Amino acid sequence: MPENSSCASAGTCGKSSCEGCASAKNSNTRNTSFLEAPNPNSRVKHVIGVVSGKGGVGKSFVTSTMAGMMKRAGYKVGILDADITGPSIPKMFGVHGPAMGDDNGTFPVEAEDGTKIMSINLLLDDEEAPVVWRGPVIAGAVKQFWTDVQWEDVDYLFVDMPPGTGDVPLTVFQSLPIDGIIIVTSPQELVQLIVAKAFNMADMMHIPVLGVVENYSYVKCPDCDRHIQIFGESYVDNIAKELNIPVLGKMPLDPAFAQAADAGRIFDFDNEYIASAKDILEKL
Repeated sequence: MPENSSCASAGTCGKSSCEGCASAKNSNTRNTSFLEAPNPNSRVKHVIGVVSGKGGVGKSFVTSTMAGMMKRAGYKVGILDADITGPSIPKMFGVHGPAMGDDNGTFPVEAEDGTKIMSINLLLDDEEAPVVWRGPVIAGAVKQFWTDVQWEDVDYLFVDMPPGTGDVPLTVFQSLPIDGIIIVTSPQELVQLIVAKAFNMADMMHIPVLGVVENYSYVKCPDCDRHIQIFGESYVDNIAKELNIPVLGKMPLDPAFAQAADAGRIFDFDNEYIASAKDILEKL
């Protein structure tokens, strides 16, 4: 992706060539020309993107438990499930469609704890039907979750994005007023590259990176409580220091996580491992 995505010469420019370019005169501020207006009945204070450079790192789990953390703290919370082809948020919260609406738009479905959720699975007749759509159609659906859904009063809207740096993350970064992103990763040395890609994309779009969460950091031995690093040594501290972002938590591989998600009661799980994220979110 070019350094200045609104530049007419974006196909060939880079960071060095953008410096001094007339199109880059406002490069220190986010280009708002692509922002979509929210539904008239939405009053969302903060939008937080949860991203990952690769799949299978527990991004949806971090999204859902972070939402639960803020809900228990007394805030009004919503989750926009932007992972159109692999939605898991409704299952984790035990909610089902169809989402209802009126002339002003669609209403999100509320979980038992009051978390407001919008996901493609809440609009399909068959929750197990695959969503076989091309990128632009998927990106358009994500936009509609912002423009057509009546979120009403929400303090923190978490956007659970698909992995990578493709159409949907780009659409979310450009179309929604993102206050910051949280990167989810795993311990392998490869993640230094993966985290850097997600960080650099956010940097190009002038969106703050609030921190990084490492999942699958270790397994706790049930007999001696020793931490076993089954995925090898953690490198998250190194990359976080290099990028000057905080490590918000290191989560173990724990069957209790999966049990809570499978039971549709993820909101009952108090994810103490990411407690430091609460202070950062409250300072926005």
